[in-house]
Amino acid sequence: MSLVGVLTDSCASIPEALIEKYNIKVVPYYIHRGMETLRDLVDVQREEFFRWLPTAVKLPTTASPGPGDYLQAFREMAQRTREIVSVHMTSLGSGAYQAAMAAREMARELLPDLRIEVIDSRNVSLCQGWMVIEAARAALEGVSFEGVIDCVRQLIPKTHMIQTADTLRYLYMGGRIGRAKHLVGSLLNIKPLIGMEDGVIVPLGTARSRPRAYQRIAEMMEEAVGHLGQVKVAFVHAAASQEIEKLRHIVEERLNCVETLVAELSPALGVHTGPGTVGVCYYPV
Repeated sequence: MSLVGVLTDSCASIPEALIEKYNIKVVPYYIHRGMETLRDLVDVQREEFFRWLPTAVKLPTTASPGPGDYLQAFREMAQRTREIVSVHMTSLGSGAYQAAMAAREMARELLPDLRIEVIDSRNVSLCQGWMVIEAARAALEGVSFEGVIDCVRQLIPKTHMIQTADTLRYLYMGGRIGRAKHLVGSLLNIKPLIGMEDGVIVPLGTARSRPRAYQRIAEMMEEAVGHLGQVKVAFVHAAASQEIEKLRHIVEERLNCVETLVAELSPALGVHTGPGTVGVCYYPV
């Protein structure tokens, strides 16, 4: 009962092998597709969803787990721990953080011996995922509750996302475009580059082709950490496994990737990025 429990949601897109290895609790987002309500990575999987998405006449909508979902997860985790660190995507793009905070208040009444810290990652995807992975590793090494919390908080300003796609239509239609709205009307042969700054999507520039976009991503990483600088990097994509390997090759030539993950976005996150999205979530070490 002494180990700290670590919880997150499905939009962190952590590879299943790591979820199992580090005993991470994942609460699924919801996808509303017509009359269907699907639980992310439970009722719908990546391959089927990304094959269907480009054919959709009307884009599905997504919803964060509710307080009841998080409360149920907290109760299940209370069977094996008395301390939980709960890490969520940016509160400026989703209601997950607020829902988990509400669930913590409920848990205080029902499970008064349970300590819960709810953290807004101010990021998304594998940036959020890196925080969760490192927190879970620290917990398994016996780091204290306060130490696991500190591990996450130290990574919040360090983790960076850069991604590109053929279109920002999905982000725009899903209302998650942030300050990159002006890139939506870019010409077809222009590839937008976006990132996240203090919890909001921001434009990072454009490139005239995918290969040039990949070069620019590697250049921006190199500018941030120096030539052959040490990074932990997750190469993330949505139905673009061949493209992500091209980006990986370019990045690994320029940087010292001390740990590398390749991960496909969850369907709930893919609703907003669209198939073909390729990018990195990284932090310097």
